[in-house]
Amino acid sequence: MKVLKRFWWIFLLGILAGGGFLIWRNAKAQEIKTNSYLVKKQDLVESLSLSGEVDALEKAELKFQTSGLLTWVGVKEGDYVKKYQAIASLDRRELQNSMNQYLNSYMKERWEFEQGVDDNKNWQTVGMTDAARDTVKRTLDKNQFDLNNSVLAFEARNLALKFATLTTPFEGIITKIDVPQPGSNVTPSTAVFSLVNPKTLYFSATADQTEVVNFEVGKTGKVVLESFPEQELLATIERVSFSPKEGESGTVYEIEMSVEMENMKDRLKLGMTGDSNFTLRELKNVLAIPEAYISEKSGKKYVTKIMGDRREATEVTIGENIDGQVEIKSGINEGDTLYNQP
Repeated sequence: MKVLKRFWWIFLLGILAGGGFLIWRNAKAQEIKTNSYLVKKQDLVESLSLSGEVDALEKAELKFQTSGLLTWVGVKEGDYVKKYQAIASLDRRELQNSMNQYLNSYMKERWEFEQGVDDNKNWQTVGMTDAARDTVKRTLDKNQFDLNNSVLAFEARNLALKFATLTTPFEGIITKIDVPQPGSNVTPSTAVFSLVNPKTLYFSATADQTEVVNFEVGKTGKVVLESFPEQELLATIERVSFSPKEGESGTVYEIEMSVEMENMKDRLKLGMTGDSNFTLRELKNVLAIPEAYISEKSGKKYVTKIMGDRREATEVTIGENIDGQVEIKSGINEGDTLYNQP
């Protein structure tokens, strides 16, 4: 007891040293555990996601070619129409009267032309001066020009009468009508009928100039719309634009994709947004480790393998690097533990 009382500080130092050693050993073990990696086989996948929205190949804004009184509207928003179906018309009476006037003008010009021909039947053979002959020729040419102009004017009015009735160029849904009720005087810009064919819906995405090189017609991927986050739709690229998309702040290209929508009929809407995902590269069931565990010396690749209480530098042969995971072709085996010096 006298010895213990006299040398108590030595025992205290021993206890502290032992405790410190245990703490250091545990910390070192934890550090090794934190910076170690168990080699295993895995699938490496490089993918690219593009944002976009639902669009339609067949969509149009239908307008009258002339102004007039809107006398009939045969559809309402949401109606499904057939191809070439009449949907609205202008007052045809004024157009009909105008066409009759042009018809009268045409007949007048035709009679004047024929009378001029009759009055100068033998102008090329009867004796007359060259000056007189030139005068007759110019008169006949003028009559021909006037007749041609009257024909063109009549045909133009006939087309205006024909186009007084608005018809659909393809089947689809009427999505917007500027003037739903007849009785108003309208112009081509104030009476617009919007038409979309839902059978031609597709997913339109944009890729910048570094991404677009990864895509080609026929490549398949998945589309997930924000409206249906739990459902993946199979998408196939139908077109990759050759020129940049106009109206964008950067250089981006449009990618059109057809989407399998058998289970989505009547649910997809124009303008729905979402993301498309494409697999660019894929390696299945390969040995791979994070690239941080690989070092280089003299042009060769090494990893640090933990061998019991020691560490050993081991040369490896690497393959592809996909998203920071490097394929290992030789040098280590599945189940090896690697160490990365922080």
